[in-house]
Amino acid sequence: MKLDVIKLDAGKAGEIELADEIFGLEPRGDILQRVVRWQRAKAQAGTHSVLGKSDVSYSTKKIYRQKGTGGARHGSRKAPTFRHGGTYKGPTPRSHAFDLPKKVRALGLKHALSAKATAGELVIIEDLNLADAKTSAVAKAVKENGWKRVLVIDGADVNEGFARAARNLEGVDILPSMGANVYDILKRDTLVITKAGVEALEARLGKGV
Repeated sequence: MKLDVIKLDAGKAGEIELADEIFGLEPRGDILQRVVRWQRAKAQAGTHSVLGKSDVSYSTKKIYRQKGTGGARHGSRKAPTFRHGGTYKGPTPRSHAFDLPKKVRALGLKHALSAKATAGELVIIEDLNLADAKTSAVAKAVKENGWKRVLVIDGADVNEGFARAARNLEGVDILPSMGANVYDILKRDTLVITKAGVEALEARLGKGV
């Protein structure tokens, strides 16, 4: 598939041929959902914790005699039955991550890129070079191009001047090609990729595979 290449000032800079195997697939929601679930589960802290019966601080003395009270037999105030007692089978710190085959992860990224291309939310830009690397210059470029919540993907290395200038802009995020992931791509309204980023992504995902 072919797409127009633009400059930061919204001027035209020719065309680019994109690999159909990466940008021209029919998006599958089930694959995207699997990869997003895998990403979010991996990112979950898993620090949830409660005090069990053995963690609660109380005397270990039997609270009352075994027989003759007319109530149930109890030995410890730490039991979950009592107020301030330990929690029964509560959550403990653990990892929520699970395995997902590398091929499924790569396929998910291809489908995320294809979903943006299909929806007309993919923009190819020549480069991120700015004559004056200031926040106002990036804000002006974003406004001129009509971008709101945008993710910019550069090549192997991010343009330092652009990254610094865009750091304080709300709704503008920038990643190197190796940082491209399904969740961040789908979360933004517009996906902007530099020509260097396209080459890096096609090399990473295996053009023609």
